[in-house]
Amino acid sequence: MNSVPGLIAGRPLEEWNSAYARVECYFHALRVKNKVLSGRLVQQVLERAMQRAVAEPQRTASELAAEEMESVVTEWFANVLERIPTGVEQVLSARGRLALLLADMPGKWQDQFLRPGPWPDEFVNAMRETFVRAGPDFQWTEMTPRPLDLGPLATLTNFARLPALKIITVWGGFALLLIVVFIWTHRH
Repeated sequence: MNSVPGLIAGRPLEEWNSAYARVECYFHALRVKNKVLSGRLVQQVLERAMQRAVAEPQRTASELAAEEMESVVTEWFANVLERIPTGVEQVLSARGRLALLLADMPGKWQDQFLRPGPWPDEFVNAMRETFVRAGPDFQWTEMTPRPLDLGPLATLTNFARLPALKIITVWGGFALLLIVVFIWTHRH
C-alpha cells in the first residue's frame, strides 16, 4: 500500500494519525479501555479505510475511517443481535451502542466487542434483551397541522380587524390626549 515514502495509501501520515485519533476516541467513548484491544480495533478499521483510500482520493482519511468505523460496528451489531440492516442503520447503530452500555459490555465483556462469533450466550442474551429495552422500532407517522391557540394574545389581534378609519381615530384620540396632558402639566 505504501509506494511513496511518507504516504500510506496515497495519504500523508498526518492524515492517518488524525484518523487513528478519531477512531480511538470513538472506541474510548464506547468505554473500550483496554489499550491492546482498542489498538487492534482501530487498526482493523483503518485497514478497511486504507483499502478505499486509493479509489476515493477526494475523501479524507478521517471521513473514510469514520464511515468504516460505523460500518464495522453496525455489521457487528447486526450479527450479535441477529438484525438485518434495513436502510435505517443509524437506528441499529444507536440502539446497539445503548445496548452495549446497558448490558455492561465495558465491564463484563469488553473482549467480545467487534469479535466474530460465537459469543458467550450470557453476553448475547444481555445484548438482545437490552436492545429491546433500548427503545421501540421507529415508525413513520404523519402529523396534520392544527391552528395555533394563541390564548389571550388572539384577542389583541382582533383589534387589527377594525377598519383603518377606526384605527386612525383611536390613535389620533390617544395622541390628542397626550398633547392635552403635556400642555396642562407644563402650563405652570
